[in-house]
Amino acid sequence: MLGMIHARLHHEGDKMATHGKKYLAALAKIEPDHWYTPDEAVKLVKETSISKFDGTVEVHMRLGVDPRHADQQVRDVVVLPHGLGKSVRVLVFAQGEGAILAREAGADVVADDDETLAKIQGGWTEFDVAISTPDVMGKVGRLGRVLGPRGLMPNPKAGTVVPAEDLPRVIRESKAGRVEFRVDKTSNLHVPVGKVSFDAKKLYENFAALMEAVKKARPASMKGTYIKRITLVATMGPGIKIDPAGAQSMEITE
Repeated sequence: MLGMIHARLHHEGDKMATHGKKYLAALAKIEPDHWYTPDEAVKLVKETSISKFDGTVEVHMRLGVDPRHADQQVRDVVVLPHGLGKSVRVLVFAQGEGAILAREAGADVVADDDETLAKIQGGWTEFDVAISTPDVMGKVGRLGRVLGPRGLMPNPKAGTVVPAEDLPRVIRESKAGRVEFRVDKTSNLHVPVGKVSFDAKKLYENFAALMEAVKKARPASMKGTYIKRITLVATMGPGIKIDPAGAQSMEITE
């Protein structure tokens, strides 16, 4: 029995040792059993950021869906009003008129030649978003092994397979802060909503835009509680629990 107690204390000590003084100081600012309002949380997430660089603020949600069922998938896109605080590299798969429109709209790379396709087939993925017109999806599909695991495969449900005339709008939205979200196998969503350097109002409004989009993406077949838990966290920082009811009533104020 004594040996078990010593082993447990040693284990707890190891857990504490994995976090430095900065993390523990940040953690001390958070009440572990308190459900914060969204307004409180966005202010606190800035105070508890411990990274030396400008960290990313993410929202983590536990949903009440069962992603094993096709009719309970949660997947959509949201255009964050204040973007993500980083430059987004956009690649477009198109040809002819579509390729011309993509270049005029500011796409960083237009894959309208065999050389670029071969480069991607070889593993090159130095872009953040891939958009395609429907007519070239046959060629894009062959790149699935490279694009799929990295979340870069164009998809109609995510709004990244569009007619040529829609390319300027989608390219503009992607660069402005268009974010795709998709429930994972454990019923969780993980979505960035900005940088720690953003002021609290911008983080709040990005968060509110995400909540609105997630609510609209609720599957019709879903029964019971849809959004079970919400946590706001900065890169390397501790998580801040948010009252789900309060988060679902968020609004963007002018």
